[in-house]
Amino acid sequence: MKKVIKTANEVSEQIIQWGESHEIDTCFDRAQRLKPCPIGASGACCKICHMGPCRFVGRNAEKEAKGVCGATLPTVASRNLLRMAVGGAAAHSDHARDMAFILLAVANGEAKDFKITDARKLYRVAEILGIEFGSGRSAKDVARDVALKFLEDFGRQKGEINYVKRAPKKTQERWKKWGIVPRGIDREITEAMHRTHMGVDHDPDNLLLGTLKVSLADGWGGSMISTDITDILFGTPRPVKAEASFGIFKEDEVNIVVHGHEPSLAEMIVDVVSEPEMIAYAKSKGAKRINLGGMCCTANEVLMRHGIPTAGGFTNQELAVMTGLIDVLTVDIQCIMPALVGLSRKFHTKVITTSYKAKIPGAIHIQYDEHRAKEIAREIVKIAIDNYPNRKAEGSHVSQKYPLIAGFSHEYIEYMQGGSWRASFRPLNDAIMAGRIRGVVGLAGCDNPRVPSQGIHRFLAIELIKADILIVTTGCGSHACGGAGYMTPEMALENAGPGLREVCEAIGIPPILHVGACVDNSRILTIATAMAEEGGLSDEIGGMPAVGIAPEWMSEKAIAIGCYFAASGVPVIFGGESPVGASEEVTRIMTEVWFERFKGALHFEPDPEKILALTLNYIDRAREALKLRKYEPGRFGIERVLMDMAARRELERAAKPHLGIY
Repeated sequence: MKKVIKTANEVSEQIIQWGESHEIDTCFDRAQRLKPCPIGASGACCKICHMGPCRFVGRNAEKEAKGVCGATLPTVASRNLLRMAVGGAAAHSDHARDMAFILLAVANGEAKDFKITDARKLYRVAEILGIEFGSGRSAKDVARDVALKFLEDFGRQKGEINYVKRAPKKTQERWKKWGIVPRGIDREITEAMHRTHMGVDHDPDNLLLGTLKVSLADGWGGSMISTDITDILFGTPRPVKAEASFGIFKEDEVNIVVHGHEPSLAEMIVDVVSEPEMIAYAKSKGAKRINLGGMCCTANEVLMRHGIPTAGGFTNQELAVMTGLIDVLTVDIQCIMPALVGLSRKFHTKVITTSYKAKIPGAIHIQYDEHRAKEIAREIVKIAIDNYPNRKAEGSHVSQKYPLIAGFSHEYIEYMQGGSWRASFRPLNDAIMAGRIRGVVGLAGCDNPRVPSQGIHRFLAIELIKADILIVTTGCGSHACGGAGYMTPEMALENAGPGLREVCEAIGIPPILHVGACVDNSRILTIATAMAEEGGLSDEIGGMPAVGIAPEWMSEKAIAIGCYFAASGVPVIFGGESPVGASEEVTRIMTEVWFERFKGALHFEPDPEKILALTLNYIDRAREALKLRKYEPGRFGIERVLMDMAARRELERAAKPHLGIY
């Protein structure tokens, strides 16, 4: 029987094979057994009311099939997509609301374990929001006004969310023309749920405009708010060295993993594991020290700011437990597999949930409260230390790990191109105009066990930088690249095209820039806006040689992200089969109509080679429309060949034949 490769990550595959030999079930096994329903997977199933579920099947389903109420396939498919976007926008924005309340608590002196770490970012945000920050006002006073201003964005009934004004004027005009400017985050989420109720909105185009509207409330609302508050409280990221993969876990240390998407408790754990009292307590239990690692986007938050090593993204969470080295796996919200609890019982790992919104039967629950954050962090770390002596011998212990550079915030990308006094995006724009950089791709999204996990991310990453395309990456996409060793400056020398390599060498950066967690896709929006405002390219986000790709997406958050990029003017390509593929009309609207109106689009394409071709086509068409120099592969520099010792000696012999030393 032919062996099935379940992941492109060699270290992960090693652990999976160990698990199979011990009859341990993982998401990879379940993905093989549980095939998607072909009707629901293509958006051809409606389960909005109890007259259904209604299935839309048959050769002429697009035109002839109707539900019990008379709804057509295009209505049902577009309604399903809108509900997915609502789920994603709600997840990111609820996270943002919590961050706004933490900022308010800090400003009011109620969350004493936190502080305002980046006052400069606070004042920059205050300026955008029109809040006075001079005249001797304290940082806490300004932070209070900023928090309250952000909270208004959730409940506002009329007008528009504050950060709409950050988008280029022309992009804003497109939104206003088509009626998709978000008013308040909660209002758009509620209205979208109403519109998708049985018997309300049946116009596919109108429903899809609603999808863009609620998604913009996420991208230019919830996610952007969360990113800015996290920077204010914990620091705006700057490049930092770290390590990735399962080799970060230590056999002679207490190993704690923070997993999920909220950074505030994780920040406290970062502090607590370094406290002398905690280290002494760990030594009293036989451990050398305490080792902290991350998983998913909580990992990205502490990685970007502190260099805390990462064990990877979504599909790695069960495998981390299977190393047998994790003493505590503490989780917060989003992308947590409930299978972790049952799996942990086969080892000694304790799973701790920390949010009342996200409980798992069988897990230990310690309710997080920002008002006593460090106290709770100490409780969790102490549980891990007490559990260290219970560690068993079994587990797939691996040693491999890879270096990476992370921490490329909007502010640092701007700074690295000109320093403190001349920071700008002009050098990047110039490199694109000259053709040294062909374009920019946001490589993001989840990793998925239904394909060889992380494989499509890796394939696209290598092929894109070979083609002189600069990559910015977030979320599990960044874990896929980091766990492959793709996020170091040396990577540019070995794999990038000559133009991109020249730029990377001049600035001293990797060809793949890690810009944060999945909420930090909002950084890509502000970077694109800054590039538009810098001039020389497009005067809006739409039309720039830029594409977004989520090759292994699986969550509703990814749909919201893809839609807010499409509405902002970026063509977006998702891997896998389309969740609305049953409807040709819905597919046409998302690709052709959206591109005509907003210069963005949303494609679904299961073939990685076709994803690459479509990406390059979009970028080259954008360059042509902007009348930029035509991209010529290899035009800048000569392709460098890494020579072995024999080749070097041959070169020296040819250069110095008279020496006779060979």
